[in-house]
Amino acid sequence: MDAAFQSLSIGLPILILHLSTAAFVLVVGAILYVRLTPHRELELIRSGNVAAGISLGAALVGLAIPVAVTLATGVSVADIAIWGAATLILQLLLFQLTDLVLRGISARIEAGEIASAVLLAGIKISGSLILGAALVG
Repeated sequence: MDAAFQSLSIGLPILILHLSTAAFVLVVGAILYVRLTPHRELELIRSGNVAAGISLGAALVGLAIPVAVTLATGVSVADIAIWGAATLILQLLLFQLTDLVLRGISARIEAGEIASAVLLAGIKISGSLILGAALVG
């Protein structure tokens, strides 16, 4: 039993530090995403716009997947922070590119078009899955 407690006393602080680092990277990415989005998703969600909720929810999942992979494969706080930041930048670029390619998607989200939100969600999540897989090579 002593070995289990010793393992816990050594591993728990590292777990908390790594988890906190990943959470910080994710929160920063989410804040940047909300600021970069052409429409005001939080306001739209508060007013009951389901399409905006789908879009933002998918963006959060899309941001979290590569950060989770970084957390799983990272060997240090610096590793998690650096690769987490790199993946977030790539994800945000993908999201911006998607907005450019799908012209008018922001207006469709504002109008509450669920089909557009689901398409956008699929693009965001599929891109993040590919990015996450690329991290583990």
